[in-house]
Amino acid sequence: MKFVRKLILSTLVLALPVMLSSAPVRAEDIKLRIASGHPPANTYVNLMQSFFVPEVTKRVAAKTKHKVEFIEGYGGSIVKVADTLEGVQSGIIDIGGYNFGFEPSNLPLHAFQVMLPFGTMDPVKSVKIARAVFDKVPYMTKVLEDKFNQVLIGLIADNGYNLGTNFEWNKVADLKGQKIAGAGLNLKWLEYAGAVPVQSSLPESYTSMQTGVYNGWIMFPSGYVNFKLHEVGKYYTEIGFGAITWHGLTMNKARFNKLPKDVQKIILEVGREYEALTGTANLKSYPEQIEQLRKAGAVVKQLPDSVRVDWANSLKNWPQEKATELDKMGLPGSQVLKLTLEESEKLGHKWPVRYPIK
Repeated sequence: MKFVRKLILSTLVLALPVMLSSAPVRAEDIKLRIASGHPPANTYVNLMQSFFVPEVTKRVAAKTKHKVEFIEGYGGSIVKVADTLEGVQSGIIDIGGYNFGFEPSNLPLHAFQVMLPFGTMDPVKSVKIARAVFDKVPYMTKVLEDKFNQVLIGLIADNGYNLGTNFEWNKVADLKGQKIAGAGLNLKWLEYAGAVPVQSSLPESYTSMQTGVYNGWIMFPSGYVNFKLHEVGKYYTEIGFGAITWHGLTMNKARFNKLPKDVQKIILEVGREYEALTGTANLKSYPEQIEQLRKAGAVVKQLPDSVRVDWANSLKNWPQEKATELDKMGLPGSQVLKLTLEESEKLGHKWPVRYPIK
């Protein structure tokens, strides 16, 4: 009799995992708030709206028992440009797209490509370089999870940065004393060139250039076209600062962890596809937008390589200064900047000036 009881008991113990695994999964209706301080005129926000949201919705419906509904808020309707990280961190929004460059105190290292100006102008290569750095330096994702309660879903490449102005210029010396706008760290590019840097953001750019708050913008062509900046600054000069990957799409970690595993998998999967698409979409649109600027009456021109070399030489010691500053903060600054230089060169990029990083 004891033997029979033991046999029944052991059979039940062995069967329990099978019984649990075959238990029906409860279908969930999931609501997710997704937002950015930038409007859909920005390519990365447009792709959040036109690719990420519908693709996650479609795949969850097709591949799981669940349903996802997104509540979307772009252009600062829920969170402002400089408040999106905190919005994700606190759970005001579940998913946010934002520029790491607007978080100099919270994420001083994450805008690392800006610290190496005149990098590749190919956004596909830019996002690959950034991904290699994030994969090889655990701190880059770990700090987002541990300190800011968010999971990195995808990196975001911008188009190649150039300089739009309301005056014509042909050499770096022509910029001396001119008020020119930028965002975060790229203000240093202006400072070293002798211009007067002005912190700004795209939503306020048209009015600020129109009223003379500043006379130019470090800007990729999509921003210049979509915000009609050619109307207030008709000179667009392809100086080639580089295509910069310094935005991210992140999700509140606590909310992510509460999602069913199959939904988590789809969000991460679509996030990586979105990441790659920010590169390919920007690469495709660059020549189209340059042509749009020309047709709209902008004066678009390229300058000789010697001008890029001259500007890069003015910045030659700045990357090392930033690396040292970040190292002293206990961050892997030198490691990240060295890796960025190396990964760029692996993809065939030749720097106008090879920045020395110890």
